[in-house]
Amino acid sequence: MRILITGAAGFLGSHLCDKLIKEGHQVIGMDNFVSGREENLEHLAGNPNFEFIRHDVSNFIFAPGIIDAVLHFASPASPNPESPFSYPSLPIQTMKAGALGTHNSLGVARAHNAKFLLASTSEIYGDPLEHPQKETYWGHADPIGFRSVYDEAKRFAEALTMAYHRYHGVDTRIVRIFNTYGPRMRLDDGRVVPNLIQQALKGENLTVYGDGAQTRSFCYVSDLVDGIYRLLLSDEHLPVNIGNPVEFTILEFAQLVNQMIGNKAGIMYKPDSRLGDDPSRRRPDITRATEILSWSPKLSLQEGLELSIPYFKEKLGL
Repeated sequence: MRILITGAAGFLGSHLCDKLIKEGHQVIGMDNFVSGREENLEHLAGNPNFEFIRHDVSNFIFAPGIIDAVLHFASPASPNPESPFSYPSLPIQTMKAGALGTHNSLGVARAHNAKFLLASTSEIYGDPLEHPQKETYWGHADPIGFRSVYDEAKRFAEALTMAYHRYHGVDTRIVRIFNTYGPRMRLDDGRVVPNLIQQALKGENLTVYGDGAQTRSFCYVSDLVDGIYRLLLSDEHLPVNIGNPVEFTILEFAQLVNQMIGNKAGIMYKPDSRLGDDPSRRRPDITRATEILSWSPKLSLQEGLELSIPYFKEKLGL
């Protein structure tokens, strides 16, 4: 297939480019570098199966030639007030990527009679009252809270995707992505994985907010990309959770990072800085992914960290 990927220079987008090219497809990457980075695609320069278009998906998209599939991954994605690439600085861009960007990407898919896959998120579940989260759960999200620009952009994107499927017959798919980590994450994106790994590599105390009892479920990027690729090749139109169902408290995660890196410093507890709409727990129910896609994650958190720590060490010059 000849596949257009928006947000191609991002953490997930760049790994998807690699996966699709490895599987024999031709890839057109599109990004405006508002949060993605050119270096994530440098290794593809000169590859005959890859071409790049610098463009803001919030503007009309013109995709030359035949397009067999569109994967919409363009969005600032860091739900953290400490990140310079997060909502305080990019709230409008986040909503435009989810609304206008989704509309434009769906338009390309419709015009080319192509498959369409939307990168949605576990954040649409908000701070969940159902645990673990199934695709049938409607969520518990604040529509005007600090995180709402991301949550509501993705909820709108899902609604628009289903509208194009039901009323225009576009061959759509929706993946709800849970916490993912691995090489090519921004060191400055404010998320727990790069934050704590960096602190441990520098021999610092690891910062844990509150008592560290809030939970996340961490999926290594290669497992996530495999699940997304299987979904693309499937005929499933309703949302599918892709993530690792093994749940860790943030304190447990911090202790594991210290142990693996050999950091002798301890844990530094700070007042809970999480905003009111920040989820206190997160864990995917992946029953549908297992049944429909024959997919489940292969790597444990420790195995994934072993593959990730060298990347952060290199980026820190250690």
